[in-house]
Amino acid sequence: MYGAETWRTTTTTIKKVQVFINSCLRKILNIHWPDTISNSLLWERTNQLPAEEEIRKRR
Repeated sequence: MYGAETWRTTTTTIKKVQVFINSCLRKILNIHWPDTISNSLLWERTNQLPAEEEIRKRR
């Protein structure tokens, strides 16, 4: 996440970033509405960390 070192890390910002990332990952994996999977399974399939962990790791 480019420039994450300079972001204000409010919970609202982190949640918005996470929602955006999750929707992009679901589009990439071609997962549409009736075929839902949990966020943790989504991160496991794509080998991703939650946005909060990623942002805090970069600080």
